[in-house]
Amino acid sequence: MKYYLIVGEASGDLHASRLMRSLKKEDAEAEFRFFGGDLMTAEGGTRVRHFKEIAYMGFVPVVMHLKVILNARKQCKEDILHWKPDVVILVDYAGFNLNIAQFLRNEQKAGRFSCKIYYYISPKIWAWKEGRIKNFKRDVDEMFSILPFEVPFFEQKHNYPVHYVGNPTQNEVHEFLESYTETADEFLSRNGIASHSGEDGKKPIIALLAGSRMQEIKDNLPMMIATTRHLINNYTLVLAGAPSIPEEVYRSYLDGTSIHLVMNQTYPLLSHATSALVTSGTATLETCCFNVPQVVLYKTPLPPVSRFVWDNFFKVKYISLVNLIADREVVPEMMADKFTESQIRSELDRILPGTSTREMMLEGYKEVHKRLGDTVAPDNAARIMRELLLK
Repeated sequence: MKYYLIVGEASGDLHASRLMRSLKKEDAEAEFRFFGGDLMTAEGGTRVRHFKEIAYMGFVPVVMHLKVILNARKQCKEDILHWKPDVVILVDYAGFNLNIAQFLRNEQKAGRFSCKIYYYISPKIWAWKEGRIKNFKRDVDEMFSILPFEVPFFEQKHNYPVHYVGNPTQNEVHEFLESYTETADEFLSRNGIASHSGEDGKKPIIALLAGSRMQEIKDNLPMMIATTRHLINNYTLVLAGAPSIPEEVYRSYLDGTSIHLVMNQTYPLLSHATSALVTSGTATLETCCFNVPQVVLYKTPLPPVSRFVWDNFFKVKYISLVNLIADREVVPEMMADKFTESQIRSELDRILPGTSTREMMLEGYKEVHKRLGDTVAPDNAARIMRELLLK
């Protein structure tokens, strides 16, 4: 069968690449064409466009690159019609993908072209833009959810059946840890980072995960730098560079600091980290799966206004996946009026080795792992997709 996949960011590239691998196990004749990244390319098939060309977040960046995004949409629609896949698999990235889904449904209604439309990894409509549920009901044939709390949201609240397939992030971390054997000293040495000693022996590593989009880095990395200055004598500070961001962008922030940069090595870094500062997103769950205590950051404009809007208009209590899955505060969320240097530094100090808060957080992580389950998400999703397509 012919599978067309569309992703819009690095985490989508990772999850979609694993899904492609699983689909190949289910379907020996699987053919792939996609808007995606390097990991999907490594699985085979034809990449039409790299997600880096269309990965814009926020009102201003989207407006500034609107022509690029609109041209990419047009190219995607024409390419799907020309290739005629059996199924289009949309991965998160709601603004782009829901437009594609609506186009395909309209083509089907007009009798010009028909294929199945699947969504793997739902956009966060349970947090905002809940009205988009009508788009899913109208345009998406099957939804494959990776977060357990999404099931009651879709099925009970909106009467829209979904397939909960397990969580791919937990699978990906476990798979990585099974094969990764490098020691912390080897990791540091390979990246040209001297393993100096602090007051109590070798310096533990603190990981900084600033996000995978330019705006996230602009918003959060300066605060991460500021809130870790007091730790440079006793900790090795390492920033994880995302594949979608040029190295020179990070260097412009790090010049004159004691923070080291490693590119495209988030999992090796987390496997050796003792604590972390993390921009809200998939990385919060990845950090949890590595059992690294963390403080979650998310800068918002006009902090007092943002706090009021959050408390009164958003549909969820938390911004981090860790807390959403646990349905309680396991990790501190420093956003809006809490996004201050003093408050973030205080929370980071509370999760360093030897603190009671750190141990409480690790206990909370156990609860998250249990709720996610141990199903291999891409294998489960691929099996269900194949069964549905063969009906």
